[in-house]
Amino acid sequence: MFQSVVSAPPDPILGLTDAFKADPRADKINLGVGVYQDEAGRTPVLPAVVEASRRVVERSDTKNYLPIPGDPAYGLAVQQLAWGEGHEVVESGRAATSHTPGGTGALRVVGDFLHQNLPSTTLWLTTPTWANHPAIFAAAGVPTKTFPYFDPQANALDLPAMLAAIKKMPAGDAILLHGCCHNPTGIDPTADQWKQIADAVYAAGVLPVLDFAYQGFGDGLSEDAAGLREFTRPSAELVACSSYSKNFGLYRERVGAATFVAGDAGRCAVVQSQVKRAIRANYSNPPAFGAALVTTILGDPKLRKQWEGELAEMRGRINGMRKLLVDKLAEHRAPGDFGFIAHQRGMFSFSGLTEPQVAKLKSEHAIYMVGSGRMNVAGVTPANVDRLCAAVAQVLGA
Repeated sequence: MFQSVVSAPPDPILGLTDAFKADPRADKINLGVGVYQDEAGRTPVLPAVVEASRRVVERSDTKNYLPIPGDPAYGLAVQQLAWGEGHEVVESGRAATSHTPGGTGALRVVGDFLHQNLPSTTLWLTTPTWANHPAIFAAAGVPTKTFPYFDPQANALDLPAMLAAIKKMPAGDAILLHGCCHNPTGIDPTADQWKQIADAVYAAGVLPVLDFAYQGFGDGLSEDAAGLREFTRPSAELVACSSYSKNFGLYRERVGAATFVAGDAGRCAVVQSQVKRAIRANYSNPPAFGAALVTTILGDPKLRKQWEGELAEMRGRINGMRKLLVDKLAEHRAPGDFGFIAHQRGMFSFSGLTEPQVAKLKSEHAIYMVGSGRMNVAGVTPANVDRLCAAVAQVLGA
């Protein structure tokens, strides 16, 4: 039977990493896959995570299954980090959090929930969006459409086109928004723009789903939650998909969460019963270790303060590389104004490079980035920035 199976194309991002690893050139640069790297090009284990690991291992006394939605203490920690301690949505009981295998797992749980319970719902995605978003929801059987988000001429949010599109979305559909550090553009709405977007979404009768994968990587933990908190209005329904791969450095631990917020606690319990049903038919119940690390760090004031400092260092390095990149592109006389890179947030930047230019960077300079021109700014270091900018200048015809 397997003779009828054909080869699948490589993943556009992870496949790029495979090609990078196979490249024998010693000075190669990987700006593709979305992982944080320090100035030495390493993806470090945060010291706060090291200490939390020691504590979790020392107190571990069972390997029994967790409940389907995971440890309740983890769920509470997730909610308090996203909304803040004492927030109405945390205290009212109208939010239910399930621990998922990464943010990707959270998105798939949402997809399964929509398919099983709201089968007529279409999910709207930003143009552009994370390359894996369409695949996740297609696999769950959820139809998707796109709406304008990015203005390539201005390298900015196309708010008028976005709001016009939202107003035309049918009531009962859902919209997937990036909570912060938009992937791949790095362009986020301002606080006032978030308000306008939330007003339009709720006026249209559309369910907001926020992919909240980079909290703390933009401007700060609270600042990056502005969009999520704007949508969390009294009695409003929404879904938040959290990930702790980036801000805790727990990439391989696959730690995420899906939080469904209903109009009241009673309706939330009904919704959560269907979420648990979807999880049971998928991975049954979540892994424990990574969530225990997050719960331990957030539950200890001293350890949390340490982690917040480490997170600030990562955020500062990325934002510092953005400014250095702009300065060095100008120094190497790369044609055009790249100042927009300094104003973007998170690990990713839409560089403005075309697919042929990206291919030339790869073939002639061993510089790898996604074909759309998206680069991982965290892959830029003081040691490779001059070579990178010189290559970009050459490709652009300087």
